[in-house]
Amino acid sequence: MYPPIRIVAYAIWALCIPFATGAAEETLAEITQICTACHGESGLPEEPDVPILWGQESYYLYVQLKDYKAGRRSNAIMTGMVADLDRETMKALGKHFSTLAWPGTGYRTPEDEAAKARSALTAGQCVQCHLGGYEGNSRIPRLAGQQVDYLERTMLEFKNKVRLNSAAKGSLFAAYPDDQITAMARYLAGL
Repeated sequence: MYPPIRIVAYAIWALCIPFATGAAEETLAEITQICTACHGESGLPEEPDVPILWGQESYYLYVQLKDYKAGRRSNAIMTGMVADLDRETMKALGKHFSTLAWPGTGYRTPEDEAAKARSALTAGQCVQCHLGGYEGNSRIPRLAGQQVDYLERTMLEFKNKVRLNSAAKGSLFAAYPDDQITAMARYLAGL
């Protein structure tokens, strides 16, 4: 069952379908307003498994929108949201959200999980791509300070081959037991 905020976002999207015959007919401001229904008016989503977009890497956001549109990522709401977006609009959305300040979640990593998480992240050589502070770069997402439930769900989706837009991540996470994935998500969310 969908959480209430997702039902509202889906309803907003459904109401917009008659007007969204193409992204060119909507302004970027109108589209980003729809995005805030789930991703938060001030950048912090109300639902814990919805990702923070504000301050995320521009090109990464663009690629994720493309992947939803192409079916490489699956989410009933997002697939519908991107269906009529063209390449330029998806790039503009990525750029827009990347320019906004990353919101603080206030999440603190439980002390007993930090060492386990650091060990797993080191073994996976995560800093090779996500950089030392897990802030990412243009093509690689920021993980530091992301929603804990979103991080955990994403890692488990890679592990269980639900999310298919990065085969290397699927292989990497297959090596980790679920409790280590939970520890990594909690550690990264607390950075």
